[in-house]
Amino acid sequence: MDITILYGTETGNAEMLSEDIQSHLEGDHSVELSNLSDFDPGSFDKNRFYIVVCSTYGDGELPASAQPFAEAMEAAKPDLAGIHFAIFGMGDMEYEETFNNGSKRMEDLLTAHGAKKVGERITHDASSSDLAEDLAMDWADARVAEAAGLVEA
Repeated sequence: MDITILYGTETGNAEMLSEDIQSHLEGDHSVELSNLSDFDPGSFDKNRFYIVVCSTYGDGELPASAQPFAEAMEAAKPDLAGIHFAIFGMGDMEYEETFNNGSKRMEDLLTAHGAKKVGERITHDASSSDLAEDLAMDWADARVAEAAGLVEA
């Protein structure tokens, strides 16, 4: 399967996790990696499955690298019908009121333009004893398996 991992990061943690997911998946799949700040919303391809890894920053906002993408999405208003994605959120429960709001905002942005989410959005808590990598690999495998019958080939 052709997969693109898109990440939105403020401090680099989402980028590092995205690289780990890429390494995990690329033995069986063709996997590209892109910072959301470098991804044109007009570039979505129905023949690819998208894994989005997004952190939260400040008062529950999108991280800096996801903000230009969100602005471009709002301006271009692309029709994302036929696009399938899964989303992994990174946050810290120390900030309970805004915990993982960045990934929720990204999910809402994509679905508002017609993209279909595969599986549930998973959220990692940086304050927990679990490592994001420990959750992400099994989660990514399950989402890719679910998407196998959905993505046009």
